[in-house]
Amino acid sequence: MRRSLTIATAFLMLAAPAFAEDASNLNPGITTSEILDTAPVHWVSVGQIEASLQGQAPTTVGFDVDDTVLFSSPCFYYGKAKYSPTSEDYLKMDAFWTDIHTNNCDQYSIPKEVARHLIDMHTARGDTIYFITGRTRGSGGETLTAAIKKDFGIEKMNDVVFTASSENKVQFLKDHKLTIYYGDADSDMKAAIAAGIRPIRVMRAQNSTYKPDPKNGKFGEEVIVNSTN
Repeated sequence: MRRSLTIATAFLMLAAPAFAEDASNLNPGITTSEILDTAPVHWVSVGQIEASLQGQAPTTVGFDVDDTVLFSSPCFYYGKAKYSPTSEDYLKMDAFWTDIHTNNCDQYSIPKEVARHLIDMHTARGDTIYFITGRTRGSGGETLTAAIKKDFGIEKMNDVVFTASSENKVQFLKDHKLTIYYGDADSDMKAAIAAGIRPIRVMRAQNSTYKPDPKNGKFGEEVIVNSTN
């Protein structure tokens, strides 16, 4: 019996490399990006967006900030821990907004690469760009404009627009005759649709503190591939 077990063990050890090789052929694997791209939504690339604008005169476009242009979860994680660890009440506190803006918390926010490509593309076209956020400005001024300008190397930049509500955001989109609005949240897409302009979704990073996750493509909007980073 012992001899049989020894022979069987030796056989398995010899067969293991071949089995592993065969398994890799049968199961080529899939990247996280490929998994994300399998959902039945209107996927587009930055190149395709650029191609759709060819032949058109310079226009005016807008970007949401948090999770669209910047991965700013570190600021919000800090704020929640300091001001309301067990709730989202910190988002309604002027002390929190004043704190992160006057103390330049956004120096720890990470610029998203998809935003860099989009901003470069629109700048090259001569388009006017606005950064429009639902943040509250706070009573101590703001450093977000300077942070975005530095992070993306923007020479001439409009000050960040603080709307503090979806209604104000829609009105700004209409008043300034924007044609495209990029955002990660469902509310961003609804604001663009309400303003009668082209909504384009940038995917939110999976480790963002902003929960629950949005439903990319739920309004039939274009969704940029590989845009979580």
